[in-house]
Amino acid sequence: MVMKVYPSEFKADAVALYLSDPTRTITSVARDLGISRETLRLWVRQAQAAGTAPAKARPVPKRSQAPLPSGDVEEENKQLKARIRELELERDILRRAAKYFAGETNW
Repeated sequence: MVMKVYPSEFKADAVALYLSDPTRTITSVARDLGISRETLRLWVRQAQAAGTAPAKARPVPKRSQAPLPSGDVEEENKQLKARIRELELERDILRRAAKYFAGETNW
């Protein structure tokens, strides 16, 4: 089996994608990126040992859909904007991964 060499930017993006969503597992992120889960697990451990990546956060409990008092609207907007940034980051990482893997094909 041939060992693949991944760019350091791709590794960092993969680790960031895994750490950005507390509900995702290493297996699901690795499957989405088309890499081995053990490879991603190794990258995460290396990043955490080097101090470049924090420990994975715990899952955030889902909020009820009850109407919000007016004071909570600003807090909800803050949370929604943070979620948008997170989703945009994930999208960008997946786009870069797709572009990287598309360039690897030798048809």
